[in-house]
Amino acid sequence: MNVTIVDYNSGNISSVINSFKEVAKDKVNINVTSDLNKIKSSDKVVLPGQGSFKSCVDALNNISGLVDTLNEFAINNKKPLLGICVGLQMFADVGFEETETKGLGWISGKVSKIDNQNGKYKLPHIGWNEINITKDSEIFKGIKNKSHMYFVHSYEFVPEDKNVISATTEYSSNIVCSVEKDNIFGTQFHPEKSDMIGLKVIKNFIEV
Repeated sequence: MNVTIVDYNSGNISSVINSFKEVAKDKVNINVTSDLNKIKSSDKVVLPGQGSFKSCVDALNNISGLVDTLNEFAINNKKPLLGICVGLQMFADVGFEETETKGLGWISGKVSKIDNQNGKYKLPHIGWNEINITKDSEIFKGIKNKSHMYFVHSYEFVPEDKNVISATTEYSSNIVCSVEKDNIFGTQFHPEKSDMIGLKVIKNFIEV
């Protein structure tokens, strides 16, 4: 099996690469590339994302044909794709970080700034937080509810259809921290920085 981590110059993804390689051992090929043909021929794709919504969308668009290839992979061919952090946020129709920016439009909704209740909550939301698993998701197989995951973000994805939400976390409000829609999975938390439980999320995705 081939799992491709899309490298589109969106910040340091070495911890994502290392975690997937640790979980995969020798049984799964982990490719790190922006080569369109390699992405097309993959069994699964991982879309990481660090930085702002706008910078990540711009970086995707800067590689000719990449967005079309991802659409073909996830939407037309219905192959499993995992978005991490801003990778998940880009599933939305639109994001409002820096300036209004069009997303991939895979899951209807918007990405807006976390309401920090007039400074009561620090932004970015950084560190370990408990997740509330709200539906039977393949990526949470064998993971206990109320497990702790690692977060770094100031913006949240607000999907229109609440049925896509697979987990939330409490920080100033109930924040969506995981979604699942058919073959498309996304986590706002960083599984690659969430210790053994995060590695289990990665293992579950590889085994989807």
